[in-house]
Amino acid sequence: MLTTPNLPDTMLAAQGKDYGPIDDMISVQGGVKVPHLDDLPAKTRSKYMLLKILSVSMAPGDCRVLSGLTKELQGPPSFPYIPGGDCCGVVMELPDNAEKLKIPFHVGDRVAARFAEVPRGALGEYALVSSLVADKVPEGISSDGAAALASASPATLLADRIQKDERVLVIGAGGGVGSHLCQLLRNKGASLVVGVSLNPGRLLESPISCDNAIDYTKQDVFSMAEYQKEPFDAIIDLAAGGWPKLLESTHNKTPLIVKPASKGGRYITTAPDNPLFEIHSMWAALKVFLFPSLWRAMISRTWRRSKLPSYTYAIELPSTRPVMTRTMELAREGVLEPVMDPKGPFAFTTDGVRDAFRTQESRHAQGKVVVHVSDKQL
Repeated sequence: MLTTPNLPDTMLAAQGKDYGPIDDMISVQGGVKVPHLDDLPAKTRSKYMLLKILSVSMAPGDCRVLSGLTKELQGPPSFPYIPGGDCCGVVMELPDNAEKLKIPFHVGDRVAARFAEVPRGALGEYALVSSLVADKVPEGISSDGAAALASASPATLLADRIQKDERVLVIGAGGGVGSHLCQLLRNKGASLVVGVSLNPGRLLESPISCDNAIDYTKQDVFSMAEYQKEPFDAIIDLAAGGWPKLLESTHNKTPLIVKPASKGGRYITTAPDNPLFEIHSMWAALKVFLFPSLWRAMISRTWRRSKLPSYTYAIELPSTRPVMTRTMELAREGVLEPVMDPKGPFAFTTDGVRDAFRTQESRHAQGKVVVHVSDKQL
């Protein structure tokens, strides 16, 4: 292995001791074994590298794993486990044949990475991460910011679905992905970006910079006359539950706030109608994710295309590097700025990590929830 000498045998790491409430199950403990590439099966080892972790960005999956609501599909193989998947850190160990494998990193590089399969393993002083979903962090981007950008990288793919001069509504615009997506929509040349959030004021400020912002506790955007009169080209729903609202409008024969599919209108979502889903089998997963989305995609593109926008459940996130490369390049160019919840970065202590989990679990985070693990790069 290509490695930094004198790595410690043990480390501090957040530990989830079982499924259950945050305060009962999550704590930061010492004496946790430092992972190494040799711990992995030979077939898997070539895809991974060891990082000294600087920052970790939370995601909904971190809370979902801890809850046990999807334990059969996302649960750890044993307890205790280390949560967290999206991170920034310094490369400490690479496979021996890294150059032959075309891994574009060297020991000492600062990289950002998101989780490859399941969101766990990153919230410690050292972690094994996939080199396939990582890229170098540009100079001038903090490690906390880089972790936030890695976690928000799905926004890069979502922005690809929008064309110049289109009018776009973003539901959940103040969250971790939304606060980055709005920036990218402006860069794509959207003529109007409207955000829906619990805290609309910050959506109008730089770097999010929406044209208009709506507090969903005070206004129902689906019944606003100005958007019924001049509907959006696309709705991007990051908060879930918008499609039933559109169906309700069609049943009530009230104008929709988005164009129908026959006129190029789209509804794009990243979550099922109820984001607090519970799944304990593959069949249950198909009933939540696959069957409803296939039915909606079909009817909205065929016999109801003159009434409804085309429905897309956009959950694809390729296990390849280009999306991370593009995200970091956008940050280097100043097009994309990391947005982090103002309560953070959270300390790498038991209380700090619990606070980070609670903020993420609330579904009201203002940007990405980031835990600052270390300042020391080597």
